[in-house]
Amino acid sequence: MYRDLVHVAGRLYKTALTVLPQDVRDAIHQAEAREHDRGARIRLKVMTDAIETSDRTGIIVCQDTGIPVYFLTVGSKFPVDVAKLHRSLADGVAHATARHRLRSSVVHPLTRENPQTNTGRGVPVFHHEFTDDADYLDIMLMPKGSGSENMSFLAMLTPADGLPAVKRFVLDAVISAGAKPCPPTVVGIGLGGTADECVALAKRATARPIGTNSPDPLVASLERELCDALNTLEIGAQGLGGATTAFAVHIEYAFTHISMLPVAVNLQCWRGERATARVTLDGKVAYA
Repeated sequence: MYRDLVHVAGRLYKTALTVLPQDVRDAIHQAEAREHDRGARIRLKVMTDAIETSDRTGIIVCQDTGIPVYFLTVGSKFPVDVAKLHRSLADGVAHATARHRLRSSVVHPLTRENPQTNTGRGVPVFHHEFTDDADYLDIMLMPKGSGSENMSFLAMLTPADGLPAVKRFVLDAVISAGAKPCPPTVVGIGLGGTADECVALAKRATARPIGTNSPDPLVASLERELCDALNTLEIGAQGLGGATTAFAVHIEYAFTHISMLPVAVNLQCWRGERATARVTLDGKVAYA
């Protein structure tokens, strides 16, 4: 199985960089349709053209191959050696990098040594969830580009600061980011947990398909309110003005300490690159 997973991971990496999800394509078309600023419409059309060029040629949509981030959901009835799983998924990224001559974006943080594999110590990044009574493994691969990842924010607020401070922090973060994360963005927000969990929740939030809402009615209402507010900023496509600054705001939350109110913001650029596969016990793979 693990040898097969190398192939699965390689295919997911190339797919994520060349075949943008349908929800992202729909969001761009919808933004273009409601845009009144001529310049913003042109920039959104350039995005559409880049997608169509990639569809036609197989060339990656953006030169930034990102840091590979995996979100894994493991069924309780799916036996897996996690160490072997991680090695296989990392090998798949390395093989795809060599086979498709992808730019290697992953380096040592101090020496800047580049192994030319898009892997290294701590990379790929792995996030895990577990689901009861399931006999499959779900793999989502997100290549996280530096433009959006550099625009990440964390605040350890106090409960007395309350919801107004959360809203203000999110608005300030997006304003501070400006054009740097290549808007329109998906604004991922983490609420609660510890500092590290809060940031991970924000990252996970960016992986949700555009158009989905939190199952928690209060959180879903906050998502809509913040998205509406952000789109009054007119940062717009590529930060040069327009009606759509954010395609969506997604919030993931966890319970936290009585004396804490952590909030994190992680932005995903307009491409929203991700690819998924489900592996079942019989070894079959279904790509979505």
